[in-house]
Amino acid sequence: MPASRTTKATKAPAAPNPVQKPLDALDREILTELVRDGRLPNNVLADRLGVAPSTCLLRTQNLVKRGVIRGFRADVDHARIGAGLQAMVSVRVRPGARGSLREIGERLAHEPGVLNVYFVAGAFDFLVHVAASDTEGLRDFVTQTLSARAETESTQTSLVFEHFPGAGIPL
Repeated sequence: MPASRTTKATKAPAAPNPVQKPLDALDREILTELVRDGRLPNNVLADRLGVAPSTCLLRTQNLVKRGVIRGFRADVDHARIGAGLQAMVSVRVRPGARGSLREIGERLAHEPGVLNVYFVAGAFDFLVHVAASDTEGLRDFVTQTLSARAETESTQTSLVFEHFPGAGIPL
């Protein structure tokens, strides 16, 4: 009689829970400071908040582990790299392509010059934040990358004159 094998059932990893315990005042202060300067050394951050460096480090690591802090990114001055013209391009998708909105958004996000893509409610489906070197580059992006696609019904472009970053922390 052959020996029976016991197989262990593997569980799929649990999906992250978007509803988590609320942030306390210290968590919010840490986030506020890190939104202003994500490269702030832990000892300086702790000093600003009046807590021990070990407390500050554990709290920050916990915010990362919980997915509250998704990453640390560079804030690039696009004008200094030759892409000083920015625009918000509203994109309406044709009714027949509505089943592919996620794929369309992901594809748009990977186009050169695209800084952010927002899936929005209202008259348009997407708001695409782009940076270009000049008006010709912006025109080419809108006409050749967006309007030329079969799934695009219409676009509307608004130039960005200036950007004022927000606090980054919800009310």
